Amino acid sequence: MRQAGEPSVEEILESIKKVIARDNRIEAVQTRPRVEPQASMPAPRTHEVLDLTEIAAQILSEEREADDAHDALPDSPLIPETTVASMRDSLAALAMLSEPGAQPQIVRSGETSLEGLVREMLRPMLADWLDKNLPPMVERMVASEIARIVGKKG
Repeated sequence: MRQAGEPSVEEILESIKKVIARDNRIEAVQTRPRVEPQASMPAPRTHEVLDLTEIAAQILSEEREADDAHDALPDSPLIPETTVASMRDSLAALAMLSEPGAQPQIVRSGETSLEGLVREMLRPMLADWLDKNLPPMVERMVASEIARIVGKKG
């Protein structure tokens, strides 16, 4: 799906075509043999011919120099180490919160707490309810989302 502000496929293809055409022109200019005017033939005075070979070669060499300068930049990290450490700590805290809680405590020898008993009793009922109700809920939500997306395109 195309997000707002992103170019369409047609725009991307047009851009690629322009780059290929530009590269082909530069290559053709570089590979074309340079023809020097012969002394015996008078140069036409009505039209001037502009030789772009030198200009194209200069532009190409400037682009290569810019690429070389870009490649020479040191490989420094994009994010400072302090930021990375902060993010790492936040993710570790999140992982700790997502771990399951403590097991039910033993009230007496061999018996579990009320919380543990309720959990054990509700587990099969919850599984049964999810088996019956979850697929239709998901189907309805997917159908409504597809309808919403199709409605926007129309």
